[in-house]
This record gives sequence, C-alpha cells and structure tokens, in this order.
Amino acid sequence: MMRRTKIVATLGPASNNPETLGKMLEAGVDVVRINFSHGTKEEHIAVVELVRSLAHSLGRTVGVLADLQGPKIRIGRFEHGKIILKTGDEFILDADCELGNQERIGLDYRELPNDVEAGAVLLLDDGRIVMTVTKVKGNEIYCEVTQGGVLSNNKGINRKGGGLSAPALTEKDLQDIKTATILQADYLAVSFPRSGEDIRQARALMQEAKGHSLLMAKIERSEAILALDDILSASDAIMVARGDLAVEVGDAAVPALQKRMIRSAREANKLVITATQMMESMISSPIPTRAEVSDVANAVLDGTDAVMLSAESAAGQYPVEAVAAMARVCLEAEKEYTVNLSFRRSPDTQPVSIEDAIARATMYTAGSLKIRAIAALTQSGVTALFMSRRSSKVPIFALSPLDETLSKVTLFRGVYPIKFGQGLCDPEIILGMAEDELLRRGAIRKEDLIIMTIGEPVGIAGGTNTMKLVKVGSPRTMAQIVSDTTQQPLSDPLHL
Repeated sequence: MMRRTKIVATLGPASNNPETLGKMLEAGVDVVRINFSHGTKEEHIAVVELVRSLAHSLGRTVGVLADLQGPKIRIGRFEHGKIILKTGDEFILDADCELGNQERIGLDYRELPNDVEAGAVLLLDDGRIVMTVTKVKGNEIYCEVTQGGVLSNNKGINRKGGGLSAPALTEKDLQDIKTATILQADYLAVSFPRSGEDIRQARALMQEAKGHSLLMAKIERSEAILALDDILSASDAIMVARGDLAVEVGDAAVPALQKRMIRSAREANKLVITATQMMESMISSPIPTRAEVSDVANAVLDGTDAVMLSAESAAGQYPVEAVAAMARVCLEAEKEYTVNLSFRRSPDTQPVSIEDAIARATMYTAGSLKIRAIAALTQSGVTALFMSRRSSKVPIFALSPLDETLSKVTLFRGVYPIKFGQGLCDPEIILGMAEDELLRRGAIRKEDLIIMTIGEPVGIAGGTNTMKLVKVGSPRTMAQIVSDTTQQPLSDPLHL
C-alpha cells in the first residue's frame, strides 16, 4: 500500500548529518522544512544541498519548505537566565530594560506597550505563564501574574484573542526570502499573517528576488481565522500551526478549527499541512503516545495533505523513529479514509479551468470504474493538484520532465512524482512510453485499466486538455475523451 499523506520533517542539529538524514529519507520524509528561526544562510544552503544529494542517491524527489521566522514577539534575557513567578506577583514588561531580574524584563518588540491596555491578557512561553495588564506607563507594561511558573530567556509573548500589530514580514524575513530563492525552495511559509495582503506582499518580494516558490500561509493568529478566505485566495497552501494559534484562541477551539481549515483549503484547491506537537513525546521517547497516534490519524482522516514533525526531528533523540512512526500511522489511517463517490456540488461550483474540468472527469471516472492508477503528464503540476483535491484511493503519478514541478508535487496528497518525458513531443508516443514506465516500476500490471491525461500541444504549462482510458497491454486505441469547456458544457455527472 502506498502512503498518500505526505510527511514534512524539520531539520536541525539532530538530523542535519548525512547518516541520520539518509535514514529519515528512507523512512518516508517527503518534504524537509528549513526553519529560518535558527541557523545561518550558509548552514541552510549546505543542508539543502545535502538533502538533494542524498535524495538523488536514493532515487527520490524531496521537496524543500523554507519557513520564515516572522514577528515572533519575545521577552529579553535575564541576568541569571531565568526567574520563578508566583500567582499574584507584580511584573513589568519594559521595552527599555536591557537585562531582566525578578521585577522586570526587556522586550524585542518595542511597540508592544502601544498594543495593550489595562485588562489585556498576555500569555508567555506558549501559555505556561499568564499575566493580566494592570496599567501601561510609557514603555512599561505593568502586569499581575495570574498563572506562575518558571520564566526563562527569550520566551514568546501572545495576546489572548489576538490584536498585536507587528507586521508579518520583518527585516530578517526580507533577507531570508532572498536566501530561499538561492535554495530554490519549493515552498515559502509566511509566519503570523493577518490577511491576504501579507501573503501578496511576500509574493511580490519573492518574485522581486527572482524566486518561484509556492506561498504558504501559517495560520497562527486569531485574526487569520477571520480572514481565512482572503488568505486562501492569496496563497497556494496553508499550515494549521496549532501552537501559537492555540495560545491566542484557546486550546479547546483548535480541533474544530483544524477540521474547518483543512476542508476550506481542499475546497479552494489549496494545499494544507497540519503541524505542531504531533509526535511531541518522541523528542525523548522512541514510541509515540496513543493520543499522538490518534492526533496524526485524525488529521489524515480530515484530508490533510501532510503532517509535520518539528522539534521531534530537529532536536529530538529519535528523529528516524519519529518519521517511521508517523508513516506507520498514516498508512493505517488511510485504510479507513472514506472515498466520497458523490461528485455533485452546488451548481455554482463550476470548473475554474479546462485543467480543473479534466481533473474532475478523471476523478469521477476513477471512482466509478476499477482504475488501477492515474498518469498525469504535466508541465506545471496544476492538473495533478486539482485531482488530489478529490477523495480517492487511486494513486496519481505526476510525470514531468521538470525538476521544479516534481519537487512541488511532493506535498500533494496521493500524488507521486516521476521524472519523465524529456525531449518528447508526440502525444501518442509519450502516452505509450508513460505506460511502459509505470509497468517497469511495478505500479501497474497488464490488463489493468488506467487513466492518462495530457495536454496538446505538448510542453505548454497549464495545457492539460485530454483524458484517455487505457487497458494496459492492449493496442493504444481505446476511448479518448477530450473536454474543452470553451466548446461544449460539461454533462451533469461532471459537476463534482
């Protein structure tokens, strides 16, 4: 059984050596995440080169996700590294403080005093410390500790309910976008966006740097939930970033929001990653908890494209085991994944393009007949993306001559990249050789019924206009369906 849900693994000190990274790729990593919150430009370039070299030696295509740090609002440093706060203590967040003590601490975001007022609730260290603002005086925020604990250097600050005005892109992010372009990152993740405008700004900056990454919005602010439709419209993918989001909206609200975001992304033909603490205990344990297994499985059953490892693979003791455990859970959950054979939607959900129409026809046919596989010959990967938005258990093979396309489809649920078609122009020859390639790989057998899609003329991105049913091993003259929405309307079953 081929795993449909993709695995994203964050790289760090525990995993950026050749031996461990090679084992992680063998265990099932599809996309690596480069976290720009840590490391240098030179270190990021070196580890991406290592990933691609190892993937090539394994005959794999592995995608690269570059994750911008964004405006993570943090406290400064303490004179002795940490303090202990008790409920009822008075404490000051002081934008002018250089070295903290038991009474006050500095801020890396000097505008914070302008964003809060008496009564505002601040959550530090992912909500482990809770303070209520009693007054704001100049650059000082006076607080009462309502939930105490140990507070150490550089911990993050969130405001309950959101409302912090820090821009989504910092000066550091602007430089990191240029680094992501050098890396030829397949995906660029924008942290803490509040609206689609933040994503549009990041796209403009990325394009100015001559980058070609797909843009991913990390949904981790309460404002982003309110602007979800706008953010989906502006981005190519979203990440359900449950850590900071849970701090702002409350942990109990996150599961339902996760399901809503995954559903909304798929309906908008966008990709979605579910992230944060999925296998958290495996930072120090070789096996996950039962709750973590259920968490990953539920994300799979929700229809997420990918599940992500963070500290588990970046700094944990068992990065290879964490990948293997996640792969195992995904496979088991996919056995229970419900295939929706009701392809009808409301009349206003018309195909957005000819490629979308072909994808709908393909998935309707795949759900109605005993189709072994789908071969999508593609330049841009768009048709494979549209196909992957429909629930199905039929594997979709994206065959492309372009490395950048193959790298991007590594994140598409149920889509498997195959390098193919360099220098070929004749559609019939290409389709025949594609069938032979899938036979050679053992993906199909003689007498299997498969679906093949291609664009004519060949070699034009976004030009898929042909769907063909093929009985493997038979003369290549079976039924061919060409749907062109500019010439004739779709029949009713194709209103998916």
